[in-house]
Amino acid sequence: MADITTSAADKKEKEYFLDTPQQTPGFFLKGSHQYDWGLKNRLSKVFNPKDGRTVMLAFDHGYFQGPTTGLERVDQTILPLEPYADCLMLTRGIQRSIIPASTQKAIALRASGGTSMVSPFEEWEGEIDGKKAKFGRPGFEPLSNESTALNIEEAIRLNASLLAVQVFIGSAYERQSLKNLTDLVDAGARYGIAVMGVVAVGRAMARNAQYFRLATRIMAELGAHVVKCYYTDEGFETITSCCPVPIVIAGGKKLPELDALKMSYNAIQQGASGVDMGRNIFQSEDPVAMMKAVRGVVHEGLTPEQGFAMFNDLKGK
Repeated sequence: MADITTSAADKKEKEYFLDTPQQTPGFFLKGSHQYDWGLKNRLSKVFNPKDGRTVMLAFDHGYFQGPTTGLERVDQTILPLEPYADCLMLTRGIQRSIIPASTQKAIALRASGGTSMVSPFEEWEGEIDGKKAKFGRPGFEPLSNESTALNIEEAIRLNASLLAVQVFIGSAYERQSLKNLTDLVDAGARYGIAVMGVVAVGRAMARNAQYFRLATRIMAELGAHVVKCYYTDEGFETITSCCPVPIVIAGGKKLPELDALKMSYNAIQQGASGVDMGRNIFQSEDPVAMMKAVRGVVHEGLTPEQGFAMFNDLKGK
């Protein structure tokens, strides 16, 4: 064993940097500086550390909608898009059956479920001011009756960076969906896996800033590391301002490509940390071109018009 006083390494003068305190840098992502190392590392896979933003590709719709338009064959529509996404939001069934294990993309795993589009909905027809209308029991949304759909061990086996759980603020099953969220936050905390609360808006709920301020703040207060909600034309900056964790916007229903790019751009300008889009990409006339255009708006600072020009230039190639 080498003598500690005569080793070759000791013959060179040591530098202890006595005048340079060890740096303890903060973390690049909003509200995340006090998380454990593993949790930060997983979030660094979801969000680009250079700009703190993400382009998530959502194709988990089948967990309650079945083979929705554009997702009839996930292998044909989604795999060509995978290289251009930062994160894949999907179900465990699709991950195991379709996604190559060689992927280097972050995984956002759908972690709640239990109902479908054909769940019975209590409604009846009537009239308002002489016009036919449909009525339903306020707050009663069968789709909101979800439970957790996997355990934390399964998330570890699938190498998830993020668990996505639907939360139904204002519905008859609000409490259950919030319990799903907190249960997953507690389970994920044991292993450094983040949780994204997804704001689900029922038929009776107004999609306005007041509602989203309430819903996003509740989820953040209960431990969600990321929150997903819809963009609002008015007051969106107040939603991102009063939510202490990153917000990514849902793409929602299919829009014309320029409109979807405008929504993405406006959301980023007003404080969103990224987009989690599905139908506006995989139902596009050219999904790969649209994926690249969205990425240009989110990560490269393109205006909607520049992104749309990129889309048209790449379309069909």
